[in-house]
Amino acid sequence: MSLLSYVVTKIIDYIKVLPLYCLPQHGLTAIVYRLTRIEHKAWKNFVIRTFVKLYKVDMNQAIWPSEEDYSSFNAFFIRNLKPDARSWKRNKNNILSPVDGAVSQIGYIYKNKLIQAKGIDYSLERLLANDEYAVERFQDGNFITLYLSPRDYHRIHMPVSGKLIKTIFVPGNLFPVNTSSVRTVDQLFARNERFISLFETELGLVAQIMVGATFVGSMETVFAGQITPTKHRQISIKEYEETPITLNQAEEFGHFNMGSTVILLFEKNKIIWSEDLKENDPIQVGNLIATVSN
Repeated sequence: MSLLSYVVTKIIDYIKVLPLYCLPQHGLTAIVYRLTRIEHKAWKNFVIRTFVKLYKVDMNQAIWPSEEDYSSFNAFFIRNLKPDARSWKRNKNNILSPVDGAVSQIGYIYKNKLIQAKGIDYSLERLLANDEYAVERFQDGNFITLYLSPRDYHRIHMPVSGKLIKTIFVPGNLFPVNTSSVRTVDQLFARNERFISLFETELGLVAQIMVGATFVGSMETVFAGQITPTKHRQISIKEYEETPITLNQAEEFGHFNMGSTVILLFEKNKIIWSEDLKENDPIQVGNLIATVSN
């Protein structure tokens, strides 16, 4: 990219993102939350048909292929897929993609920094809400950021089997997580609302982080139910040491109501990324993203 092209791109990004600092992010997201749950038949059918056409959603992969089968747009959005719609590479030595989407960034945590976009990084401490135990475990480790577009399957699964030991809900902004925002908003993933789940696994501590965004009406998990929206705008920590929850590889973990981002963290020298996995690559849930380092 030439210097001129780079400058023009940056200017366009800032023009797109600047108004977002002024918008009532949580208020608009609350409106979307209500609209997507309207069960009026004509309304929800129209919205689903329009969405499928606009984003070219392959409804042949869904268990219920018709808009008539869903009670609301949200029910359609978190649709289940047919059992044979995805190829699962289940193996204790494999790390699987937890979602459908695209690889936003992939690499190493260097000096407690993660790559947000080319030339831009953000803080591990801030991402993990300064949880000293987790920060220490993930120093010099590995990370992958996976972006879910509106057309993707929005249920999240387990990349490996693990025992849940702790969750941290971190309130924050709801900036979009699209390319323009990622290239422009400083510390985006460490500023946005997020839900951090820490699992003890055979390859050490693993974090699966759900990052909220504008119009992400809510985040839910199979073990905690609906996490957002919430009126409690403060950090919430729950320990599971005495009452651990075990989730197996490929088992459902939760879902987004509307699209967003999932970040995975691994300890140092525990995994080897798949050689053919690169930034912007499309990926499907169950695909191999890494193997256990022997």
